[in-house]
Amino acid sequence: MSYTYATLKQALQDYTENTETSFVNNLPLFIRSAEERILKSVQLNLFRRNASGTMSQGNKYLRVPDDFLAPYSLSYTTSSEEVFVEFKDVSFIQTYNPDSTVTGLPKYYASFDVNNFILAPTPNASFATELHYLYRPASITAGSDSGTTWLSENAELTLLYGSLVEAYIFMKGEQDVMAMYDKRFQESLVGLKLLGEAKETTQNYRVGQVVREKQ
Repeated sequence: MSYTYATLKQALQDYTENTETSFVNNLPLFIRSAEERILKSVQLNLFRRNASGTMSQGNKYLRVPDDFLAPYSLSYTTSSEEVFVEFKDVSFIQTYNPDSTVTGLPKYYASFDVNNFILAPTPNASFATELHYLYRPASITAGSDSGTTWLSENAELTLLYGSLVEAYIFMKGEQDVMAMYDKRFQESLVGLKLLGEAKETTQNYRVGQVVREKQ
C-alpha cells in the first residue's frame, strides 16, 4: 500500500470523519508536521545528499547549500589525494588559526553561521569539495494530488499516523484516540528506524543480522 497526496488527504478525512472547511484547509500542515517529526526522529538515506563546491584560495569561508541542515562529512581533492576535513566547534577553529591570513591545507571546519562553514587553515589554493549532509526532501504537499514521495510509498503508516496525531491535536479530539494514533505512529517509527539505522547501514554478509535483547 502507498499513498498519493490525494489519497493521503482523503484517508485523513475518513479516519477523523471530518470534512469541515478549516480542517481540510489545514491538511497540508498536518502532513508537513508529520514529515518533520520523521525527519527529526529517523536516520534514513532519504535525508542524505551530496553536493560539490569549491574552496577558494585565501577565503576562510565555504558556503553551504541552501537546503543544508547538518554535516556528515566534508572532503576536498588535491592534486594527489582526497582529504577529509574534521568537524569542530567555531571556537576551536578560531583558536587553532587566529590569523586567517595564514594559509595551508584545511584540516578542520565548523558551522560559522546558517550560510557558511569556516575553515582552518585558510585554503592556500582552490580545491574542489564534496559535502555529504542532512537535508529536508520536498514534502508530498509540494507536488500534485497524484504525486508521491519515498515516505508515502515506503513509510505510509508512519506518515499516516503521524498526520493523524497532528490532525487530532488541531481538532482537540479525544485523548484516548489521540494516544492510540500516537502509539501506532511510534510503533511504525520503530520499523523505520530499523531500516534506516540497521538495514541501510550494514551488510549481513559482513556483520550478520541485527540481534536484539529479549524483553
